[in-house]
Amino acid sequence: METSVFSMKKKAKDQTSKVEEPMAVYRTVKKIPSVADFNYRQFEKIAGVLPFSQKEWAYMLHLSERTLQRYAKDSKHFEGIYVDRILHIKKLIDMGLSVFKTPEALYNWLKQDKVVLGHHLNFESLQTTQGIQDTIDEIGRIQHGIYI
Repeated sequence: METSVFSMKKKAKDQTSKVEEPMAVYRTVKKIPSVADFNYRQFEKIAGVLPFSQKEWAYMLHLSERTLQRYAKDSKHFEGIYVDRILHIKKLIDMGLSVFKTPEALYNWLKQDKVVLGHHLNFESLQTTQGIQDTIDEIGRIQHGIYI
C-alpha cells in the first residue's frame, strides 16, 4: 500500500487539529467624526471645556469671528482643515486635563510663556499645527515627570 506525501501531511494535520486556535479579541475603536458629520454643535462640546473666548477660537482656527458666528447661526458643518485643527486641539485639551485637572489651570498654563527645548511656547503657538503638537509633546513630558 502506497502512501502519498499529501496523505501523510493530512494525517499530521488531523492530529494537530486538536490544539485549539487562539480566539481573536476585538476592541472597539472610537469613531472619528467625518468631515461631513462635524457641525457647530460638536465644536461647542469641545470649545466649552476650556474658557477660550470666541475670538481665541477664531484665532486658533484661522477664521474670523464673524465666520465662526455664521457657523453657529446656521449650525454649519466645518470644512476638513478646520475639523482637523479642532480635533488636534481636542487631543491637547484631553491630555492637558489629565495633567492639570481643572480647565482653568490648563487654560492659565497655555497662556503662560514657556521656553521648551529652545522653542517659545505660549497661546500664540496654538495657531500652528507644529505649535499645537509641541504643546502636546510638552504635556506628555510633564505626564512622565520630565520637566524641561
